[in-house]
Amino acid sequence: MLIDLTGKTALVTGSTQGIGFAIAAGLAHSGARVAVNGRRPQSVDDAIEKLRQETDRDCFIAAPGDITTDDGAQQVIEAAPDVAILVNNLGIFGATPALEISDAAWRRYFDVNVLSAVRMIRAYLPAMKERSWGRVLNVASDSAVAIPVEMIHYGVSKTALLAVTRGFAKDAAGTGVTVNSIIAGPTHTGGVEDFVYELVDPGLPWDEAQREFMVKHRPQSLLQRLIEPEEIANMAVYLSSDLASATTGGAVRADGGYVDSILP
Repeated sequence: MLIDLTGKTALVTGSTQGIGFAIAAGLAHSGARVAVNGRRPQSVDDAIEKLRQETDRDCFIAAPGDITTDDGAQQVIEAAPDVAILVNNLGIFGATPALEISDAAWRRYFDVNVLSAVRMIRAYLPAMKERSWGRVLNVASDSAVAIPVEMIHYGVSKTALLAVTRGFAKDAAGTGVTVNSIIAGPTHTGGVEDFVYELVDPGLPWDEAQREFMVKHRPQSLLQRLIEPEEIANMAVYLSSDLASATTGGAVRADGGYVDSILP
């Protein structure tokens, strides 16, 4: 299956590490120009240098800025004004007992995990519709469907992101623009390693800690291991392509079978 994104410009938010970094690399491998985003210019520059080395391509645009603010989002839009593929990957997560989640924490999770995506869609979707081609991808989570007791604020924010996806897909109906969510399962990133060690013995070697985490805290996984970021990126690259032209308004799973459902 050949995916050719030559001539397309993509923006991946929160792409200096983890899933976002892997998606940026995957899109570049398929020929796209990719705007790399993070809050700090230095972290963006460092990520671009690493991406150039890993992909052997010089197709990256520095687009630093805090997209949880209007000013930061405008900074990103000015750095990458003509985006055909928007991947809203930015997100935060963390374990907090349900009754200890403050109003401020609820607002922060909604601002980062939901409103930042809405802000970027609002900026880029009109031009996509005018061009009769575009891709919007929102990186959601299995936690949107199977709300985890240890971080219900995160789960609720990702549930809201699924609704955002469906709503904007309806807005883009008939225009040639698709809007989808990727339901990512438990994925092996640096942040997740820290999260795992919050829930299991921090003295365990990583392989043992990962197994214990999956058995005790994510037993529904059919994969029975953490997903690698590149496996999420593969789905993102496919959904960004012409091959996925009939998929829109969907919540497409790359969750290792975590969500116990026979529907996508």
